Amino acid sequence: MSAGLIAPSRTTRWIIGVLVGVAFLVPLAATLLHTLRDGDGYSVANWTGLFDPAAAGTLRPLWIGLGNSLILALVTVAIVLVLIAPTIILVNLRFPQLKRAFEFVALLPISIPAIVLVVGLAPIYLQVSRTLGTGAWTLAFAYGITVLPFAYRAIQASVDAIDIRTLSEAARSLGSGWITVVLRVLAPNLRQGLLAASLISVAVVLGEFTIASLLNRQVLQTAMVLVSKQDVYAPAIFTLIALVFVFILLLVIGGIGGPKAVRTPRPLTKAKPQ
Repeated sequence: MSAGLIAPSRTTRWIIGVLVGVAFLVPLAATLLHTLRDGDGYSVANWTGLFDPAAAGTLRPLWIGLGNSLILALVTVAIVLVLIAPTIILVNLRFPQLKRAFEFVALLPISIPAIVLVVGLAPIYLQVSRTLGTGAWTLAFAYGITVLPFAYRAIQASVDAIDIRTLSEAARSLGSGWITVVLRVLAPNLRQGLLAASLISVAVVLGEFTIASLLNRQVLQTAMVLVSKQDVYAPAIFTLIALVFVFILLLVIGGIGGPKAVRTPRPLTKAKPQ
């Protein structure tokens, strides 16, 4: 059977795209209209109210939670890039016999409910709090476990797409150290997987609630629940802002990680005789 008979037609693809787009846009449009409600009409008063000094006390937890979540996102991405990515490379290069076992361990957190993870992490975080304090950034260690399955699949897909063994051996034969091999040879070829893992990590951190709530850390999601008891519009506005931020980040990462255009050299022209 040919590929043309298996692939859906252009009309079918358009219908699927429209249905998926509507499924995503309708809740966002409803949330936007909700934030614009002002009595019997619509206005931007709820949006401008975010910067009203009179509401500063009510909205303060949201701004603190947003700042904590952004710091958590940066620390979690650093864990993915500095710890998880080199480990995946090391397993594929030096310990291929452990690849199956490592994959099982990496994908295991996705099958464990967050509430169960918290039960196991609570005693650990008692020691973390005594050693490193109770700052919200310490949640990055737990979030590193939460994003591990998603980061692993994104990076491993890029690893499978290239021959890292040949690249690393070629670089080593030219005198490069392992740090140079990873940073200047392998990382550029794994750019798409690393960027995808970073984006997924940011999205997971901005949307996570259970672990932060049960470990008594103030992040964006817990702050939304707290503020929603006094202001029903501000949490919805911050939700839209977070979604727009992730969407813009997706476009930026897509532009950075996309294939670069190859310049076609100009044909040489013969000089005309004088």
